[in-house]
Amino acid sequence: MSTMADTKAKRARRSFTEEVKTGAVRLVLDEGKSVGAAARDLDLTESSLRNWVERARADRGRGKPGVLTSAEREELGQLRKENRELRTEREILKKAAAFFAKHQQ
Repeated sequence: MSTMADTKAKRARRSFTEEVKTGAVRLVLDEGKSVGAAARDLDLTESSLRNWVERARADRGRGKPGVLTSAEREELGQLRKENRELRTEREILKKAAAFFAKHQQ
């Protein structure tokens, strides 16, 4: 029994420069090309290009509710990192307090 996964080889993960992303988004938002047509022309996956377009719309203030701007994504990443560090510090302090409480008796 053959499945679609058997017949369609997975594309290797690629990375793109900001210039490439900006140019692709410009084709969709500024020149009115459809996401599918632009993706085919540039040999991109539609899902990647669609994600870039949604982020660009959010950055331009015309995004869907719930889509974070680039600044908001960056702030969220920083806050998550800080939260991890604070949790780690809190665990260390708990262990230290328990250690000293045990040895004070």
